[in-house]
Amino acid sequence: MTVVEIPGSKSITARALFLAAAAEGTTVLHRPLLSDDSEGFAEGLLTLGYRLDRQPGVWTVEGRPAGPGVTEADVFCRDGATTARFLPALAAAGRGTFRFDASEQMRRRPLGPLTAALRELGVDLTHGLAEGHHPLTVHADGIKGGALTLDAGLSSQFLTALLLCGPLTAEGLEITVSDLVSVPYVEMTLAMMRRFGNDARREGDTFVVPPQPYRATDYLVEPDASTASYVLAAAALTGRTVTVPGLGSDSLQGDVRFAGVLREMGAEVELTPDSVTVTGPERLRGITVNMRDISDTVPTLAAIAPFADGPVRIEDVYNTRVKECDRLAACEQNLLAMGVPVRTGRDWIEIQPARPRPARIACHGDHRIAMSFSVAGLRVDGGVTLDDPGCVKKTFPGFHQALAGLRADWGL
Repeated sequence: MTVVEIPGSKSITARALFLAAAAEGTTVLHRPLLSDDSEGFAEGLLTLGYRLDRQPGVWTVEGRPAGPGVTEADVFCRDGATTARFLPALAAAGRGTFRFDASEQMRRRPLGPLTAALRELGVDLTHGLAEGHHPLTVHADGIKGGALTLDAGLSSQFLTALLLCGPLTAEGLEITVSDLVSVPYVEMTLAMMRRFGNDARREGDTFVVPPQPYRATDYLVEPDASTASYVLAAAALTGRTVTVPGLGSDSLQGDVRFAGVLREMGAEVELTPDSVTVTGPERLRGITVNMRDISDTVPTLAAIAPFADGPVRIEDVYNTRVKECDRLAACEQNLLAMGVPVRTGRDWIEIQPARPRPARIACHGDHRIAMSFSVAGLRVDGGVTLDDPGCVKKTFPGFHQALAGLRADWGL
């Protein structure tokens, strides 16, 4: 059995940084993710005037419930969607003029549902180039709060940004949502808000956030469940056994459910409160699966799908088309390059059994495409090559070394 230590959760690190910045007192984060996304979020907080000390494995944040410590700032959000969506909401609750911009990739990704909601709450903001996209300028003068509606069909991050800033408003928030995707990420947000002292709750389609201040705390960041999907898939694909410690049935992250998808495909899965172990079968089984709530793991499944004994169909995942790239299209393109029969629709992809051939993988600057198809390469005679191997730095800078370690351990 091989044990693999997975870096901290990107999603939890971003939320914990926001909560720590907004809390009264000093928060200590243990084992935060060290990657381009999390560093970008931390740099954004520093630019906004928050005090943040980063030591190996321990980040200390001095909270400012009143908002940013400066009255004017230019924040570059890099490729980070959490940075680009959460920090404007945080800044809006303060006072000053705050300008946000991002990479070309992030500029293409939607922001409109969030900024429309902030405007509904009275926030003065302008989009610099295209409506509903970065760059964005926020003329902040606090947020009164109140009731609003939100379309959360493209990303749960719009709702999360509003939930997180709710306790910073004068009256709290009541957010009624439609077409919510990635529900486990919202449940994660509510759990973390409660850990920081706010009793936010869900009542049907409405989320209620009282104007109850956050309190600083010590917080241990879980390993990233989306990142763990690659090593779990590698074991399932090759018939080997791997254990990921620190991630189990008690996890806040919905993507730990990917282990259940592998179980449906015939893998043996052992889930304890704080670990997950996967042993691969002789051959994976074809399945049809709805992955609306765990859509970040869609490329992981798509990449190993050709090795199953029947078709693999992934449904209800339209929001994967508005991630770092159009992930359904990218999976289809790369599977076709590997000689795999595949079809896609608006919100689904269906992959037929095949013997994939070596191919050059078009990563589209997307860490998840790069890591997923690297796993598939474990079973491709001649392997695969990536056109942008460095894009994994977004969430898992040490991915290629970790995969090489698995190859060595398993004699592949």
